[in-house]
Amino acid sequence: MHLIVGLGNPGAEYAKTRHNAGFLAVEQLAGRWQAGWTYEKKFNARVARREVGGRQTLLCEPQTYMNSSGQAVLGLVAFYKAPLKQLLVVVDDADLPLGELRLRPGGSSGGHHGLESIERQLATRDFARLRIGIGRADGAREIAGYVLGRVSPAETALAEKVLTAAADQAECWLDAGIQKAMNQFNGAVVGSANEGKAQ
Repeated sequence: MHLIVGLGNPGAEYAKTRHNAGFLAVEQLAGRWQAGWTYEKKFNARVARREVGGRQTLLCEPQTYMNSSGQAVLGLVAFYKAPLKQLLVVVDDADLPLGELRLRPGGSSGGHHGLESIERQLATRDFARLRIGIGRADGAREIAGYVLGRVSPAETALAEKVLTAAADQAECWLDAGIQKAMNQFNGAVVGSANEGKAQ
């Protein structure tokens, strides 16, 4: 079982906010795969399934709110006995400019409360995380209002490109492994303000 977990907050007031980039990316995958979402109470998560070539893949959106995401992830990992090398967590990252993607096999939470919760529950940092850059408002340190806001009309086209690229990268991770997915997609998404950096 491969698990791709998108992080976000449930509820209409958080839908399509910058902080829900993880939700938006896995929803794009579900749409591509024509995989329907169901709510599974035992995990407190929405899940969608795909099977290709006998390999099961589960998309997940924890419904615990961001800061408790690890509860749902631990439940899924334990229930399906999924190896951590087959877990990918997709998150927003305010320290990356809008238009950048960064996949890593492990590492620090970078202060992201959703990742912190997962690391605490799994008692390890050794799982892949795909960070979707959302930038900061004029470099501000206090970012709560910004991350919980919606993408501006001027940013919409770029945000859609980034989510498409994030879904492409997740599929590459699934089909070809993390090294190829990192080499092919990490960096600025074509058409972003940061284009020209290493792809």
